[in-house]
Amino acid sequence: MLNNNEEEIKIKKAFAEKDWSEIQSQDSWQIFKAIAEFVEGYDKMAKIGPSVSIFGSARTKPDHKYYKMSVEIAEKLVEKGYGVITGGGPGIMEAGNKGAQQSGGKSIGLNIKLPFEAVPNKYVDVDKSINFDYFFARKVCFMKYSQGFIVMPGGFGTMDELFEALTLIQTKKVGRFPIVLVGISYWGGLLEWIKNVMGDEEGNISPEDIDLVKLVDSPDDAINVITEFYDKYMLKPNF
Repeated sequence: MLNNNEEEIKIKKAFAEKDWSEIQSQDSWQIFKAIAEFVEGYDKMAKIGPSVSIFGSARTKPDHKYYKMSVEIAEKLVEKGYGVITGGGPGIMEAGNKGAQQSGGKSIGLNIKLPFEAVPNKYVDVDKSINFDYFFARKVCFMKYSQGFIVMPGGFGTMDELFEALTLIQTKKVGRFPIVLVGISYWGGLLEWIKNVMGDEEGNISPEDIDLVKLVDSPDDAINVITEFYDKYMLKPNF
């Protein structure tokens, strides 16, 4: 975590004047760095086949029920023929990769260095571990190469990934892939607020937008949402 002095330096740096050559040099370097992340991500992810992303908190401990549920969900996804994509860190991400690897499936980690995610967890396949500095490049790879999203309880990062998927599907920038929220007691209040306040009271979403997500409370129900969705189109993973 940044201390107060580091935070102050970052804020002051944002207001500091820069000459044109400095701006050009820094911006150009960042552009090329971002391009490099996309190139590596696209190259590796294009080869993995049908996969489902599991999102959730980096802080969830191995003895927590949601950790155990995430392991089971990943195992069942592999049994159905899907690879598992996570953020590559600890907590729920580690559980997803653990379940995938234990079941002999593809275990992908899109890693980013954060206070709770310093290094990839040990269950990510070595050849399927990708490191990112930029959240936006990482999220593009999540969205572009996932055939479904299972969202376990988590914090701001999990919310960010959930609403990124919802926004892209709502605006038809990507296909309507299944989004599954696991944990009725955790997510139920949020969905009620979205429906009642965001939708009914303020009209900021359409009534059918709430149907973009399914709320479940067990690993089997989560898997059923994914499989039933693709059964409608007579599509199966093909590893």
